[in-house]
Amino acid sequence: MILVKNIEVYGPEYLGRKDILISGEKIALIEDKIEISSSRIKTIDGKDKKMVPGFIDQHVHITGGGGEGSFRTRVPEITLSKLTKAGITTVVGLLGTDATTRSVENLVAKAKALKEEGISVYVHTGSYEYPSKTLTDSVKKDIAFIEEVIGAKIAISDHRSSSISNEELARLASDVRVAGMISGKAGILVVHMGNGEKGLQPINEVLKNTDIPIRTIRPTHINRKKELLLEGFEYAKRGGIIDLTCGIYEHLSPGNVIKMAEEEGVPLENITISSDGYGSWSKYDALGNITAIGASDVDSIYNEFKTMVQKLGFDLEKALKFLTSNVSKVLNLYPKKGTIKEDSDADVLILDESLQIQTVIAKGKLMIDKGEICVKGTYE
Repeated sequence: MILVKNIEVYGPEYLGRKDILISGEKIALIEDKIEISSSRIKTIDGKDKKMVPGFIDQHVHITGGGGEGSFRTRVPEITLSKLTKAGITTVVGLLGTDATTRSVENLVAKAKALKEEGISVYVHTGSYEYPSKTLTDSVKKDIAFIEEVIGAKIAISDHRSSSISNEELARLASDVRVAGMISGKAGILVVHMGNGEKGLQPINEVLKNTDIPIRTIRPTHINRKKELLLEGFEYAKRGGIIDLTCGIYEHLSPGNVIKMAEEEGVPLENITISSDGYGSWSKYDALGNITAIGASDVDSIYNEFKTMVQKLGFDLEKALKFLTSNVSKVLNLYPKKGTIKEDSDADVLILDESLQIQTVIAKGKLMIDKGEICVKGTYE
């Protein structure tokens, strides 16, 4: 058990100065004072510190992305401490462009490995391409029967996609929704948005011509260009969920975009933030030739959080929601994840006054203590 004493708690709403008792994988008690004396309890002094929910990064290429500039550009698999050092206690893994040298089998295996090492992991079946690559030869069966799979992925408006038709997109979204209903999971279709001129048009046409609920289809990288972003604002006003990617452009950073969204009357609960960590970023010339390539870092989500609070004037409660409670709610994981409540999972961070991560607790286990890594991945 772990007892954290006299700490300011943001759940993400401000709860005041509390004592928090963690037992097993759960938050057992939240009280003004908890007096327990036992050599079996680790006590942490929370003076001058803040406790917040562990971050949920819903878009990470846990098996590595890339590969668009030949085999040597394949990004390696992520390691446990890369995630925990960034304050990430729950991650959603997915494939990208390459479902030829990578597979859903590999993705699920990596998810299970990270779970064994101590954090919570979910995945989406599929990739950029259509027909969707799966483990069971069925998107529905992947979601319904594989514990870690909560949704599927596809790409549109991108030269690397399969140029999926509206009918195929609608069928895929329908399969994902029904599978989610059957299994009690989120049942969402994450749509990678590229720079193509069609933008959100295919999604909007599917929603107009079918009975698919708008929250089934989740466009991501919506802040990659201004035109797409404005379409995304309208999508969120209609009740859809849009996901902002960290580290794209400074003027379209998630924090700056959220300020714009607020001015435009966009419901902020319909906005989430993710890192696209361990995916590759790439640039192409007018003829489609690659001119530059690199890999994204998962700590971009933590850096964005700090920027929002320290430079853009967000209060702590508001900034936290976009990578904690907003995410857990739209992934159908709330209040298990994304909050600090009694009986919620003990996934918490302890920050100092400058918002540096001092302690990371995932599923009740100390992963980082006093800034030092306590638990490393198997081959770290």
